[in-house]
Amino acid sequence: MGRVSMRDKFYQALVIGASAGGISAVATLLSGLSPRLTIPIMIVQHRLPVLDQFLTQYWNDASVFQVKEADDKDALQPGVAYVAPPNYHLLVEQDKVLSLSIDPKICYARPSIDVLFETAADAYLTQVIGVILTGANSDGTAGLRRIKINGGLTIAQAPNTAESTTMPQSAIDSGVIDEILPLTNISLFLNNLF
Repeated sequence: MGRVSMRDKFYQALVIGASAGGISAVATLLSGLSPRLTIPIMIVQHRLPVLDQFLTQYWNDASVFQVKEADDKDALQPGVAYVAPPNYHLLVEQDKVLSLSIDPKICYARPSIDVLFETAADAYLTQVIGVILTGANSDGTAGLRRIKINGGLTIAQAPNTAESTTMPQSAIDSGVIDEILPLTNISLFLNNLF
């Protein structure tokens, strides 16, 4: 039986995680995405509450998609990017509705990338793409492992293009990454899947 190419696979969601250096990295990724990518996007960026309004506006200006801060019980819509609010974990429920949680921090972070990635993996199984970008801890590695186990696609920013290499390198070292790409090539790769 032949191997199914990634382009032949049907993806329904994109999850992105970033920390130190991530604000500009996420903007770069979003700015390169084609409007053909009509799936919901969910983003966890480790951040301070003072960046609240700036962050969504900055990414809105960089993107062809609507970027909004996620609300509890948001029903996921195609072509919308949902950003985890500060001090809340962002989760994907089985019915593709978002929920927010104030459960304890994971990897010293709330929102946690692992929480988003793990719940998205369980909700979407083989149909989710996980992307880990620049960051200074290991948050996201466990979530990418769940995505990989469930048959989804995992992508890490090439560490030599990351402002902080620890986060993508942790994921790469864990052996769960399908594609390691320079930051500027990630959106092109994603566009070619749709």
